[in-house]
Parts: sequence; structure tokens; C-alpha cells
Amino acid sequence: MEGLLQFERAVNSFVWGPIMLALLVGTGVYLTFRTGWVQVRWFGYIMKNTVGSLFRKKDAQDHGSNLSPFQAVTTALAGTVGTGNIAGVTGAIFIGGPGAVFWMWVSAFFGMCTKYAEIALAMKFRNTGADGVHKGGPMYYIENGLGKSWKPLAVLFAVLGGIASFGIGNIAQSSEIAGAMGGLFGLDPLVTGMILTVVVGIVVIGGVKRIGQVTSLLVPFMSVFYVAAGIVVILMRLGDVPGVFKAIFTSAFSFESISGGIAGYAIMIAMKNGFARGVFSNEAGLGSAPIAHAASSTEEPAEQAIWGVFEVFFDTIVICSITALTVLLSGFELGAEALKTYASNGAAAVEAFNSILPGTLGGTIIQLSLVFFALSTILSWSYYGERCWGYLSKDNKAVTSIYKVIFVLFCIVGATGSGQLMWNVSDTLNGAMAIPNLVALLALSGAVASITKEYFKDKR
Repeated sequence: MEGLLQFERAVNSFVWGPIMLALLVGTGVYLTFRTGWVQVRWFGYIMKNTVGSLFRKKDAQDHGSNLSPFQAVTTALAGTVGTGNIAGVTGAIFIGGPGAVFWMWVSAFFGMCTKYAEIALAMKFRNTGADGVHKGGPMYYIENGLGKSWKPLAVLFAVLGGIASFGIGNIAQSSEIAGAMGGLFGLDPLVTGMILTVVVGIVVIGGVKRIGQVTSLLVPFMSVFYVAAGIVVILMRLGDVPGVFKAIFTSAFSFESISGGIAGYAIMIAMKNGFARGVFSNEAGLGSAPIAHAASSTEEPAEQAIWGVFEVFFDTIVICSITALTVLLSGFELGAEALKTYASNGAAAVEAFNSILPGTLGGTIIQLSLVFFALSTILSWSYYGERCWGYLSKDNKAVTSIYKVIFVLFCIVGATGSGQLMWNVSDTLNGAMAIPNLVALLALSGAVASITKEYFKDKR
């Protein structure tokens, strides 16, 4: 067992290490140039026609068995906005210092274009069944876009995604929900797991259409709830905000180590933690979110793809930044040793909110947010896993039905704290998903550039 753990840690250190993180961000840089800086030149247009479109009255439209464009993006956001936005960002700041926030923003800036490219390809090369249902994602645009000879790469992605759905998409999230429910209501983890199994089962059995309907209600609510709480926290320490921003920018290029280590490595530590947390949070380049977007009823690839720019912006620039500012405004001592004094990264976030808000209000907000964030992630990843296993089995209904049953039961496994090795392995597989996806993005960058040029040629 120890040998297996050592092997897993070695692989994990690579897939979430400097080389892979550089490749992830580097792909975003390359795609930014290939698309003519779409996330900069057309940012106003994108915001107006994504989140801005939600405030314009539209005629009722029947989307059939597919998702509406908004349901597709909320399903993707449900899988993207998770516990990493709170616990993960907190850990990155403690270890990497305030400068990690700057590099998190940098990864998000280029990640906007990466996510845009993923969705554009997922829309262009998706399959549509005889029943009119759209199915897509990296495995489809690898095979349909690059040819049958590339199918082994598509199969690799589907295998990694199918297995990772049980860990990152379920066990880790169920564990966080059990901890939060225990803190809020004193519920036994087994009871929480059983309740979660019923709730998730009811939604998952209804298929992607029901998942989209639930996330279209859950995601806006949980987002407004957390953002509103974060704004209150920031306003309560408004006088300290300029100092925090100064610390973020100076620390990003500082040679002084916050942990007392070798000073010359301070920038590298901040950069590594910022990039890793940004990528892990918004999932740009990992290939998961395009699976949800491909189920949209939208016909124009770029029209759905621009939601990817908004998705990364909202996930990282807005939500992750709120967590980061709260931790920095708390004035807590940073460093790896300081982080060890807390039970978990989430516990450190709870203390940061409690240090600013009266009583235990901050802890309650964090725990409720963790429940919402984790539940939404479970629902989205159930569909990601279903599509991966569906691709591998050529949409054999027996296989996808068995997958759904096993996935739902894994809520109990996660809630009761079992399967730590499974969680670690799935975390590694989650990062490994990026390898075949990035190869496809680079190989199909010409198609992305063509889609972009055609869509924006007559836009103002």
C-alpha cells in the first residue's frame, strides 16, 4: 500500500507540477494569440451577450431533450465552482503568500481563452443522436476533429474522466458536505450520506435535462449568497483593501520567502500555487466543462463558447478573489506551518470569515456555501462521468445505468470518510485529463481561429 501511495504522489507531483502548469497556461497564451485576444478585444460584447442577456426578455423556446444555453453554462459552473474556490484558495495563499493571488489572476486571464476554445470545439465536433440529443466533449472533438487514428487519445481522456468522476466529482465533495452538515446541524456522516444519496439519485436519474434544471436554480442562488457575504466582509475592512492589493502585487515578484525558506524560490512558490489553484478552480484546459456545454441547444459554436470566458471570469476573478481578499483582510499569519494549526484549509477559511464577521456568522456562511458548492459539483460530475462511460460503451444504456447507481452510492462512501486513496488517485486523474485535451486543443487551434474569425467578422 505504501508503495502505491508513493507512486500516486509521484504522478500527482507531475500532473499538478511546474511542467504541466506551464503547459496549461502556455496553451492559453498560444490560443490567445491564435484567436486575436478574443477575451480582451471582445470582452464587452461577451459580457453583454452572456450575463447581460439574462436581463433581457426572451420568447419561450422549446429546447427539446437538450439544455438551454443558460442551463448548459450553469451545469458547467456547478462543476467548476466547488470547494476549491474556498478551501483551495485559502491553502494557496497560506503556502504561496499574497502573490499567489496575482498568478491565479494571470492563469484565469489566459484560461478564459482556453475554456472558450474547448467549448467551441465541443460544439463544432459534437455528435447528435437520432433522438436529437447532443453529446460532446474532448473525446468527441479528438476523434471527430483529428480523425480515427487519434481515437486512443480520446479513449484515454474518457477513461481518466470516468474514473475521476467518482473521486473529485463525488467523494471529495460528499466529504465536505458531511463535515459542513455536522458543523451546522450535528448530523452523523452516515445520515448525511444517506440523505445525499437520495437527493442526488432523484436528480441524476432524470438525466442531463433535470440536472440542468436544478443547476439553473442552484448556481445563481449559491453564487449570489457567497458573493454578497464576501462584499459585506470587504466593506467591513474597506480601509485595509488598498494595502492588501499592494501586498498581492509586491509579493508576486518578491524574493522574500514567507515561510522562512530559500528567498530565491519565493516567486516560484507563489507562481506555482497561484497557477495550480487557478487551473484547479476554473478547470480551463482540463476538458470537463465542454461536456456540459456540448449539450446546449445552441447551434453556433462561438455563441456558446463565449460563455466560457464569462465562466472563468466569474469563477476565478470574482469568487476566488472574494475568498482571497477575506483571508488577507483577516490579517492571519501566513506560511505552511501556520496552516498546520487549522484542522483543514476549509477550517482556516472559516476562521478568516469569523475574524471579520460578528460571532460565528462567518463560519455558518462558509459551511452553507460548501454544501451548495459541493452539491452542485456532484450533480455536474455525474453527467461528465456518464458521458465518458457512454462514449467508451458506445452509449450502452445498461453501462450508463450501472454507472449512475454506483455514482449515487459513492455519496455514502465520501460522506463517511472512506476512500482517501480513491480521492488521491482521482485528483491525479483529474489533472491527467488535461494531457490528451491540451494535445487536441493545440492540434485543432486552427479550427478555433476559424470559428472565431467567422463569428466576430460582422460584430461590433
